Amino acid sequence: MRSYSGWVDEGFGGVADVFARNFEEFPELGAAVTVFVGGRKVVELWGGVADEGTGREWERDTVVPVFSCAKGLVSVCAHLLAQEGRLDLDAPVSRYWPEFGRYGKEAITSRMVLGHRAGVPVLDGVLTFEEIAGWAPVIRAVEEQTPLWEPDTSYEYHGQVFGFLIGEVIRRITGHTPGAYFRRAVGDPLGLRAWIGLPGAEMDGRARLVEAEGRPGMPGPEHLLTRIVTMNGALVFPGLDEPHGWNDPALLGMELPGAGATASASGLAGLYAAAVTGIEGRRRLLAPETVADAVREVSSGKGWLGFDMGARWGSGFLLDSPSFRPMPGERSFGNDGAGGQFAFGDDEFGVGFAYVANRMIGHGDARASRLVAAVRGCLGG
Repeated sequence: MRSYSGWVDEGFGGVADVFARNFEEFPELGAAVTVFVGGRKVVELWGGVADEGTGREWERDTVVPVFSCAKGLVSVCAHLLAQEGRLDLDAPVSRYWPEFGRYGKEAITSRMVLGHRAGVPVLDGVLTFEEIAGWAPVIRAVEEQTPLWEPDTSYEYHGQVFGFLIGEVIRRITGHTPGAYFRRAVGDPLGLRAWIGLPGAEMDGRARLVEAEGRPGMPGPEHLLTRIVTMNGALVFPGLDEPHGWNDPALLGMELPGAGATASASGLAGLYAAAVTGIEGRRRLLAPETVADAVREVSSGKGWLGFDMGARWGSGFLLDSPSFRPMPGERSFGNDGAGGQFAFGDDEFGVGFAYVANRMIGHGDARASRLVAAVRGCLGG
């Protein structure tokens, strides 16, 4: 059995058992899992290798790219602004961003974007990596975009555009880009190791991603799904060690709020625990009525491309779905990452959970779901 470090509270040994078995039964390289219950950390485990090239071990605070778990950071910020009365999720985006309201986008609301129903999952404009890193060129391309379908009549995963669109709404309201606002409003006050735009001082200690052997690739470059994920080829996926791949400091250091977060397990679990119960002696970030609004189903079933993966979406978050992302219950909400990472919160059970890893397995990856099931069993569910 591969060794690991950390601890679990009494009654949560089942999580440690599954964490150990994941290393035995999957091509796990390095990983960590953290669980809060009632605002108190009850599980903190880590193990394996952070950098396969050097053999550097995974440590307690190791951060790793977590892809679309970024949507959770952005969505928490949006709901915080709504809770404060600064953002109406059901008002047209153009109320806050007038230039957006053109070319058929006049009635699009922030909730439509959060539920992947806005009709702008991809941009017609072809941007360079440097333009994407510059933020403003993406925003201009979003302003010029025509929806692929009539907004709110269908849904499809908005991948990268999700983060820029909600992120620009956040910037128009607060004056800060979403990564900066998250750190100012949540990350820094709570000391969370989670960023959209990893600081240079954190680069050397990050875990490096690797692909599992036989992991399926993406469709061809003209396929809409590939265009959604790569922003028309400006980004590579996974292309880990290629120029501008997901191990590239240039990519990790820029604000890519749809899929560019880097975090530790404790940082992500702490975010969701802070949202649903509060941590560090602070009151919860999201009031019960805010969570109720976030977990109301907005999208499910077949998307615009005709696929039904079994996902259910609230406003910015995945919801409990037995066939896609099982979680404890109806008040559960979270986001996952393309490398198998997953984080969620639930205020009924008082849970904040996160699992992160650096071995990308792909379709059918059950590592996180097994850990969630173990947590649910430890809670008596």
